Formats: sequence, C-alpha cells, structure tokens
Amino acid sequence: MNVFRLTGDLSHLAAIIILLLKIWKTRSCAGISGKSQLLFALVFTTRYLDLFTSFISFYNTSMKLIYVACSYATVYLIYMKFKATYDGNHDTFRVEFLVVPVGGLSFLVNHDFSPLEILWTFSIYLESVAILPQLFMISKTGEAETITTHYLFFLGLYRALYLINWIWRYYFEGFFDLIAVVAGVVQTILYCDFFYLYVTKVLKGKKLSLPA
Repeated sequence: MNVFRLTGDLSHLAAIIILLLKIWKTRSCAGISGKSQLLFALVFTTRYLDLFTSFISFYNTSMKLIYVACSYATVYLIYMKFKATYDGNHDTFRVEFLVVPVGGLSFLVNHDFSPLEILWTFSIYLESVAILPQLFMISKTGEAETITTHYLFFLGLYRALYLINWIWRYYFEGFFDLIAVVAGVVQTILYCDFFYLYVTKVLKGKKLSLPA
C-alpha cells in the first residue's frame, strides 16, 4: 500500500458515491449509461471471486465488498427503481463489441491459464473500456450534467493514480504487471479528451459536451 494506491481507491469510491447520490437525490438516472454500469458490475464480479478463496486484509476485503455491492445497487436503481427515467434511446452502444473481444483476449493473454486468473484478466481488460457506453451516450445527447462529469472525473483520476501506483511499485518494490499497466494506460487515454473538457468547461461553470 502506498499513498497513490490509497488515493486512487478513495477517488474510485468517491466516484461511485457521487453517482449513487446523484441518482437517489434526483430520483432519476437521466444521463447515466446503464450499459456502462452493467459492465462495471461484471468487472467487479469477475475480479473479486477470490473473496471466496483468499484473505489479504480487512481493508482489501472491505473495499471489494463495497465495490461489488455499490455496482449492483447502481444497476438496480437504473433498471428497476428508477427505470422510467432511464434514457435507453441514447444508451445504444453495442456492448457485445467490447465483451466478446475482451473475453477472447483474456483467454489468449493472461498470467496463468486457470479459471480465476482468466476471469481476473477479463475484468482488467473490460474495465479499461467499460466507460465507452457512457462517453458514447454523452456524445449522442450533446452534453452531460455537472454531477455526472464529477463522477467521470473521479473515475478517471482513480485510474491515473493507479498508473502512478504501478510506477511506484516498480521502482520501490520491483513489481510490474504488464497486463494491468497496459489496460490502465488504455483506460486513461480514453479519459484524456474528457479531462481537457472538464478543466476548460466544467470547472469554469460551463456545461460539458463531447464531439459527436
């Protein structure tokens, strides 16, 4: 554990809480991609199956349980409790174009050809692109609510901090996970355009929009 890992975890948690509070307080999931949230739920489910097989620390177990619980709570709010406010007409990204290639890649490129390791690898690859339906939805609608952009900012910040964490661990612990690093770089790149718009527009009180 180092400060970058801890701050990254807290940024990730902040993003999840911001999204849940946004939906609950407004009683609406307008502007939120249910497909991205389903992908994140799949990411956490396949990544944290080791909850049943190993124990690292109380902190580690607690964070895993929180991520899984919150991801399913978000899916529940979008597709059941506040289903009437869900904008399915704009949430049209074909997620099979992400899940199928990622599934195939996880079988071909992994650290160990075992069920848990393949599922872990699948989750790493899928997380790197899971935000695409949300960005695609913003592009289609032309703009995003400020609270939604805050959610995306903290989600991107979490990934950027994790990249610094990998660099820290390489230099001070000699640890390097190529799969996690490459996936993290891909995910961070996807946020670059959003980060620029967030700083130049949202922080100045303007609405954020992504080019179609």
